[in-house]
Amino acid sequence: MESLTASDRTAGLAVAISVDTSLGTKLLPGVLSVVAGSVDVISFLGLGGLFAAHITGNLVVLAAHVATGRAATLAAILSVPVFIVVLGLARLAAAGLEVSHYCPLQPLLVLEFALLVTLLAVWVAAGAGFHPATPTGVVCGMLGVSAMAVQNALTRLLIGAPATSVMTNDITTLVMDIGAMLFRPDPNEVARACGRAKHTWPAIVGFAAGCGLGAWLEATIGPWSLALPISLALLAVALVSGLTTAPNALRL
Repeated sequence: MESLTASDRTAGLAVAISVDTSLGTKLLPGVLSVVAGSVDVISFLGLGGLFAAHITGNLVVLAAHVATGRAATLAAILSVPVFIVVLGLARLAAAGLEVSHYCPLQPLLVLEFALLVTLLAVWVAAGAGFHPATPTGVVCGMLGVSAMAVQNALTRLLIGAPATSVMTNDITTLVMDIGAMLFRPDPNEVARACGRAKHTWPAIVGFAAGCGLGAWLEATIGPWSLALPISLALLAVALVSGLTTAPNALRL
């Protein structure tokens, strides 16, 4: 296998960002987990049982409806293909930015923020007559799904970051790492497990906190509960504000 040239390594430094690059990137997964947890529960409660973040949950709902002969909602039917399309487009956009040696994290975070703001605006504009099954309700659902697709794309660009919207993998990783810390004799393996755990547990706690806060806010103030994930999405943009085009500034 050929070794990387100096120019190849420099190009990689321009776009490959570790979760440990800065304080902002260290905090980012936890913040985004709160965003995902709150958006997921708000969409579930307010948009007719739609999972905006835990997208595979919609497959379970669809399968249950088909098996029992009940009609599935249009939002649930569209959620998976819309998620896939937006995820692919976000990755293409990130690739284009990477070719230009521009860090794609902040642009994608801005896009997620814009999608969440649009979701709130459309939902509130519908007024008291809002219903999840109406075209406006379906549009709201797809805006939420799109925002979470963008978030999934951008977290995959952050090396060493845990998942922020699917907790099954994070919980599995954390439990296995705790087991390694307790029972593995190899100090190097224990160190790696500790390194992963310090990033994984904030994501799990953040998602759970987001679910709890989002559910309470949705029950209290309805669609305005989206102010929570919108505010945190804006915070996420600020956390990576220093990561732009400087290739020599990013130390992995």
